Amino acid sequence: MTGILSDLGTAGPVLIVLSVLSLLSVAVFIARLIALGRITAGREARNRWLDGLETGARDPAPGGSTPADRVASRAADLMARDVAAPAMSADLVQMGNAEVLSMGRGIRLLELIGMVAPLLGLLGTVLGMIQSFRSLELAQGAANASILAGGIWQALLTTAAGLIVAIPAVVGAAILQARAETGTQEIERVIGRTTLARGTGGKDTA
Repeated sequence: MTGILSDLGTAGPVLIVLSVLSLLSVAVFIARLIALGRITAGREARNRWLDGLETGARDPAPGGSTPADRVASRAADLMARDVAAPAMSADLVQMGNAEVLSMGRGIRLLELIGMVAPLLGLLGTVLGMIQSFRSLELAQGAANASILAGGIWQALLTTAAGLIVAIPAVVGAAILQARAETGTQEIERVIGRTTLARGTGGKDTA
């Protein structure tokens, strides 16, 4: 390992950092994709429950583990306790905001990796070029093309590595963001329809 790093010169430490960022971004993406994979599960059951609310029914909320299901369960509990529509709306909005923040975990980290990785690659390139021209200066009259070429390929290697790390991170962040937005829309739909049903069908609407 030490021999490989010495062969890479100044590019070695930068490549190590980029490797760590790559592993971190892959781990975060897979974990969050699994967490958000079934973000819209149970939509049909929720639709039936919401339709029932709008016709005056007060059935228990459909069971489920998605953020929208948890908001629906909270709404059903508040309606069972005859909580006033404004208080119920505020409570559900607060819970919905917490669920949205939870769904967005990891996305900012991937976006940060996507921004930092190319800069690290550029830093490695600059350091590699400095090393190349320093070697060329020290060689004086004995300089040849191989001395300069050796530093240049090391420098360009970090640029390529930075892009290789950044591109999947940015794409992963976009995929997770799309999933989180879908979940957010579902939460907003549940809050809107349950609040409307409570406002039109509750005991406090006189």
